[in-house]
Amino acid sequence: MTDSPVAAPPPRERRVPGLFVAALPVVLMLTLMITGTVWLDLDPVVLLVAACAVTGVIAWRLGVGWDRMLVGIRSKIDAAMPALLILVSIGMLIGTWTLSGTIPMIVDWGLKAIQPSWIVVLSFLITMVVSTVTGTSWGSVGTVGVALIGVAGGLGVSLPMTAGAIVSGAYFGDKMSPMSDTTNLAPAVAGSTLFEHIRHLLWTTGPAAVLSCVLYLVLGRTQHADGQAAQRTEALQNLLEQGFHFNLLLLLPPAVILVGAIMKKPPLPTIIASSAVAGLLGGVFQGFSLRQICASASTGFTTSMLDGHGGIDPGQLSQAAGTLLNRGGMASMASTMLIGLAGFAFAGILTETGCLDVLMHRLLARVRRTGGIILATALSSVGAAFAMGVSYLTIIVPGQAFRDVYPERGLAPKNLSRTLEDSGTVFVPLVPWTEAATYMSTTLGVATMAYAPYAFLNYFGVIIAVICGYTGIGIARQAPVRRAERTEPVGAAV
Repeated sequence: MTDSPVAAPPPRERRVPGLFVAALPVVLMLTLMITGTVWLDLDPVVLLVAACAVTGVIAWRLGVGWDRMLVGIRSKIDAAMPALLILVSIGMLIGTWTLSGTIPMIVDWGLKAIQPSWIVVLSFLITMVVSTVTGTSWGSVGTVGVALIGVAGGLGVSLPMTAGAIVSGAYFGDKMSPMSDTTNLAPAVAGSTLFEHIRHLLWTTGPAAVLSCVLYLVLGRTQHADGQAAQRTEALQNLLEQGFHFNLLLLLPPAVILVGAIMKKPPLPTIIASSAVAGLLGGVFQGFSLRQICASASTGFTTSMLDGHGGIDPGQLSQAAGTLLNRGGMASMASTMLIGLAGFAFAGILTETGCLDVLMHRLLARVRRTGGIILATALSSVGAAFAMGVSYLTIIVPGQAFRDVYPERGLAPKNLSRTLEDSGTVFVPLVPWTEAATYMSTTLGVATMAYAPYAFLNYFGVIIAVICGYTGIGIARQAPVRRAERTEPVGAAV
């Protein structure tokens, strides 16, 4: 007699979370991250994995199976894969630009031409222009940002202040450049168009940039060279000029990036091409071997590679020289990648639970006035930055929730796209456990909590956006559009 086949277990019933359960994963994650990273100095990757585990248990209790959780995790990682690949390639770019002499030459020029009182405001303005032209905040920080922080270190200027100015300038371009991914994503999610979105951003980002520039100018006047600054600057210049051979051809790697941006070429091949040109220049003009070129791209440039260059003894180099030159390489982005993957896993599981839908629905039920709508959008986007730590999700999640609300209340969709860019997009690099913040702090050598108070533009944009909402200044209106009937979720509340 044969055994009767065992019937497959019926699918688990999906339940809709109540408000307490919906808020629980976010509250627990924020508690873990704030307590662990700020107070206990724990590894944020482990804390994010712990948050994923807790959220997974909550998801399972709500009837979300493991296979469904994997679908959510994969969808978030798939969407972010281009950014992750660019992240790794920027590590290679920094290493090869250092080896070629491009970054050392720019730093040498800056040490000769820039006074300490001007470096902070110039860091903001230069990074702002480069980021707008190239459309990438990460790329501008990893190139001119690295050079500017090196100049600030050589001049004895506050590194947190300079790093904050660099991050502010980088995210100006991240918001305003038509080649930026978030600048294209926001109007697509909100139902606006790219160039009306950029023009509308001028109401908030323009004043934010002017206020930031004034503050950096004022703060810069407080920076003066101490008694040893001249000696440090001279020693660093001598090192750079002995260890590298400078000529204008070393500007070819930045030129490749600039031409690629102007021609709207994909960023990843452009970065790889620039790195290849830099490696070639490092071999031709600086005399580095193929092994050293590959090592700078893989694990980063190190001062030990200067052994024998101009009579330099790497063991006798100053700390400032090591901070400037020991950087880059694809391996240097490993910790940032891990944080990103853990953050995507948390966001994927959280999305599958339906918790975010419940929280957004409860928030929307309380929104009435235009100012309240703008404030609710900004808070939702900033909350997504803290909870999920991914720039794309700070646009997509609240953007989908508020997409029908704005036309219904007689507000043009470009108000929504502008508010999304003014809030979560620029707050992500200020949250220590996010991928963007880890990248900024690792690349610039300044802790997130140290530079965050000086990233003025990242705060001013959202403040001005809320002021515009309550005053009506810069708010585009249209005839109200009736939205489709909102369907309530079906299921037992937990």
